[in-house]
Amino acid sequence: MPENSAASDILRFRQDAFYILLVLLHGERHGYAIMREARERSGGSVVLQAGALYRLLRRMLDDGLVVESQRRPAADADDERRRYYRVTPLGRRAIAAEAERMAALAAAARAALREGPALA
Repeated sequence: MPENSAASDILRFRQDAFYILLVLLHGERHGYAIMREARERSGGSVVLQAGALYRLLRRMLDDGLVVESQRRPAADADDERRRYYRVTPLGRRAIAAEAERMAALAAAARAALREGPALA
């Protein structure tokens, strides 16, 4: 089995889960920052509500894709109630595998559109 097979088995991403990991690839974030950046990076197509975000994060924690960070910003710049998350090596492999899968799907669609019969 290829090295990324376990990662790709875990991750047949929903768009919101994909963007959560995409955000975390750029560094540790707390929940509100994840919601805000996912919306920005997706051009507004991913709008996470707090309940959905934390359910997805719980699933990703359970699957080993993210971990809760023990590092905290300076006390005067942080709210002690915030939890920070970061992507794991498995999470990195999983998002890479998913990106490859999506690229292959896009290539197949482009080829089919070029080669398919013209519409009348």
